[in-house]
Amino acid sequence: QVQLVESGGGLVQAGDSLRLSCVASGRYSMGWFRQAPGKEREFVAAISWSPSNTYYADSVKGRFTISRDNAEKTVYLQMNSLKPEDTAVYYCAATSGWSPNSLLREQRYDYWGQGTQVTVSS
Repeated sequence: QVQLVESGGGLVQAGDSLRLSCVASGRYSMGWFRQAPGKEREFVAAISWSPSNTYYADSVKGRFTISRDNAEKTVYLQMNSLKPEDTAVYYCAATSGWSPNSLLREQRYDYWGQGTQVTVSS
């Protein structure tokens, strides 16, 4: 029942920035995951609906920031200091969970967007 649409991906050079957005049609905790060529899909960041707690993978901590605009039903992922290893398809996902145990695990997410490609050249 939840529809998710990601946007904002593109081609950038190492050190550049991108902002991804995800429009969600429901009120859920939201997460960003990514899948690089030859790798499994991995957790990137998450934010709960209320309270608005945030969680980050160690690989992006200090570089990426997740935020949300509840009035606009939009979740953002601000990505700074991008590295070639950040290259992946990025997916927005929604879950009714709220604890770190739920938000950090792919299996706990109920709905997924179509993905947006992020490519970082060196």
